[in-house]
Amino acid sequence: MAIVKPFKAVRATRDKVALVSSKSYEAYTIDQLNSKLAFNPYTFLHVINPGYKYHKKEITGEQRFKLVHNRYLEFKEDGYLKEDEVPGFYIYEKTTPSHSYCGIIAATSVDDYHNNVIKKHESTLHKRELLFEDYLKNTGFNAEPVLLTYPDNNSIETIIEKYKINRPEYEFTSTDKDLHKLWVISEESDLETIINAFETVNTLYIADGHHRSTSSCMLAQNLAKQNSEHSGNEPYNFFMSYLLPESQLCIYEFNRFIKDLNGLNTDEFLIELDTIFKIENKGQELYRPKEKHHFSMYLDGNFYSLALRKSAYEFDNALSELDAQILFKTVLKPILGIDNIRNSSKIIYSQNKSGGLELKTKVDEGLFKVSFGMLPTTIDEIKNIVDSDLIMPPKTTYIEPKLRSALTIYEI
Repeated sequence: MAIVKPFKAVRATRDKVALVSSKSYEAYTIDQLNSKLAFNPYTFLHVINPGYKYHKKEITGEQRFKLVHNRYLEFKEDGYLKEDEVPGFYIYEKTTPSHSYCGIIAATSVDDYHNNVIKKHESTLHKRELLFEDYLKNTGFNAEPVLLTYPDNNSIETIIEKYKINRPEYEFTSTDKDLHKLWVISEESDLETIINAFETVNTLYIADGHHRSTSSCMLAQNLAKQNSEHSGNEPYNFFMSYLLPESQLCIYEFNRFIKDLNGLNTDEFLIELDTIFKIENKGQELYRPKEKHHFSMYLDGNFYSLALRKSAYEFDNALSELDAQILFKTVLKPILGIDNIRNSSKIIYSQNKSGGLELKTKVDEGLFKVSFGMLPTTIDEIKNIVDSDLIMPPKTTYIEPKLRSALTIYEI
């Protein structure tokens, strides 16, 4: 049973929300970031980049986090951000040129995370966990929700549709041509209906935001130890999440680009592959695999189809069925000598939304020797791996939607 809780969001006034909210800080190039900071005095990026005010670029660690807190207070004092008077849930709909997503922003429980009601599919880096925990502790807020997904639920969908017939609290189009709408749910009966509906949901799966959720839980544990009157109802016992039905997730694959053939020439490499795959030279055809356990490869000006020989590989659990794991176990590690796919300098990853053309261009430009593509992972594969207490390899899934920063803010 999943616990969700309404909260008093701090958010922009209706007239300024399009200017205050932004994409995630990491989504901007340096030039884009500088342009936003120079020409938009309302953007939340001024909060995240507090050194801009003092013309300082290199502010790090606790000093930077305290300045972030100060800029945040200034945004509240200047009236750009205001806290809602009563707790609520927030229906957020994002419509891109190709997809539409609609879910509920809510506070979710750190106890659910520890009790495996909220489940993760990726490993996290402890260094990043500690960094973000320190960030949350010093700034006192979180402006980007964790993306959680759950099996489609008619009761929850009914409530969402009830509100969507009304005028949104927010409705604006961002410069990337995405339409954003937000409705506020504050009626006690509707809040209770949503709380009860999520109590029937057995598992919430983290789709995006593994470090944010883990760091929030670490902070909660530490603050609970320091609080002699800890009750379990303090804001730090929850973290902000965007809960989206499984059917609305978009999952893309990551392509793999390898810098060398580990001392092999092309013919020797193909002979090694022939033991594991049925290989077909596709020439200049922009080949993309059409079924699981098939891969595309671009090497020396040619596309290849690689179909796994089932007799050459053992399927023994849900993870072993995953194409990213198959590629690692059969090619990247034994043939190309890449033991650590998280940190190896011989491999990079790129999310594939370009139809596979990037597989060819980066190799033709001489940046890499060989590239590999595969089909996207499905939500059922992710759930099977998670429910088996297994962890997926890094850069297996690129999941959308990517969420706005500072659309709603959760204070800790």
